[in-house]
Amino acid sequence: MARIVMVGGGIVGSITAMVLAGDGHSVTVLERDPQPPPPKPGAPAWTDWERRGVNQFRQIHYFHARFRQIVEAELPALIPALLDVGALRWNVIESIPESFTGGHRSGDERFSIVTGRRPVMESVVATMSQASDGVTVRRGVGVKGLLTSDRTYDGVVHVTGVVTDTGEEVEADLVVDSGGRRTSAPTWLRAIGSPGPREDIADSGFVYYGRHYRSVDGSVPPPFGGLLQPYGSVSTLTLPADNGTWGLGIIASGKDSALRALSDNDTWERLWRSFPLVAHWIDAEPITDVAVMAKIEDRERTYVVDGVPVATGIAPLADAWACTNPSLGRGITIGTMHGVVLRDSLRDVSAGDPRELVLRWHELTEAKIRPYVTDTLSFDRHRLAEVEATIDGRPYETDDPSWLLGRALATAAHKDADLLRGMLDVISLLERGADVLGRPGLAARAIELADDTPAPGPDRHELLATVGDRVNG
Repeated sequence: MARIVMVGGGIVGSITAMVLAGDGHSVTVLERDPQPPPPKPGAPAWTDWERRGVNQFRQIHYFHARFRQIVEAELPALIPALLDVGALRWNVIESIPESFTGGHRSGDERFSIVTGRRPVMESVVATMSQASDGVTVRRGVGVKGLLTSDRTYDGVVHVTGVVTDTGEEVEADLVVDSGGRRTSAPTWLRAIGSPGPREDIADSGFVYYGRHYRSVDGSVPPPFGGLLQPYGSVSTLTLPADNGTWGLGIIASGKDSALRALSDNDTWERLWRSFPLVAHWIDAEPITDVAVMAKIEDRERTYVVDGVPVATGIAPLADAWACTNPSLGRGITIGTMHGVVLRDSLRDVSAGDPRELVLRWHELTEAKIRPYVTDTLSFDRHRLAEVEATIDGRPYETDDPSWLLGRALATAAHKDADLLRGMLDVISLLERGADVLGRPGLAARAIELADDTPAPGPDRHELLATVGDRVNG
């Protein structure tokens, strides 16, 4: 079994640490933020826990059905612990009228989620991680560099541990970088003679205006339509959470300066009420002001280039490997999937064979995780182009069949129970869109029933008038 150092103790890092420890590995988690979760995990974390290293800590979050599915299989005690502090167990298909769903079917339980605000969910995960056999959590310990060995593998630099901010050397058979989208690991690698990973970086182009609400009776508003709904040049997000709370978001182009007034609470609510299908979500108590999240990068890092590892003894995890615009709420779920792939890589290849381990890790990542990232990036780029076309007053045109088929599926889902479940499989990260649309007859049915009628809501002219921008012409 391996000695593993996990750099970063967020939700994905902590879950991965527990999964690895469950296979007998010894895992030391080094978390830069010093404050531990509150003694009583759950709702107190919303106000009492500071995580300065996580910029989006109190932004709106969502945990998909695939996350729940993995956790139930790998860490069965975690779901009951989350539910005990008020996390929401919810099945969207059960909230949809039978006229759309065709009634309950065997297998509909796969759409069940367990979700909540990030501080609430993370406090439970962190508390369980700290108490897990085989996991040692050290908070307030930052990392400033990597240890290396004189030994190389086919000329590739080999990492043997980390150097902390205080100069302490922590040796490991494998260093797992769970430092998030802004990890310093590429810089550390170049400092020890590695070329570092190949990095592809682009501004996602989106900006988020998010706010949290709470009901009086602990209920969550019923959804009328998808949780993510496009309305021309903006989209809305309605994300149920824990203890009768939920997060709402308006997503716009970062270039859309006319909508920057949405950072004002009253302006944000005025625009939200103009969307009939989601207006009822703000008939509740606001528990935050509008929070703005902007300049979000899409970033992909490749640690095996032309078949050659850039280093051995180190593995990038989740956002430290690839991160995307969070409009689809996929980050934590994909990261958790990635953690299981790391565990599987170590089952296939011992850490005592560093080169083969890195290659196996890369192979499984490309086969099992990369496609979900690629799908997310493709959706985002098409959606941004559609938003910008709306701003320019022109239709969005593309001949990309994946986008066209995906749009057909999304717009036809309310007309056919099979299409509805296929769409939920994609949204829930249970299957990829290509696989769902490959089911016999489903693509043809989606095309036949596709409906481009926009959801009720303001057009671009009305939207700008609502936020107070002067419209000429």
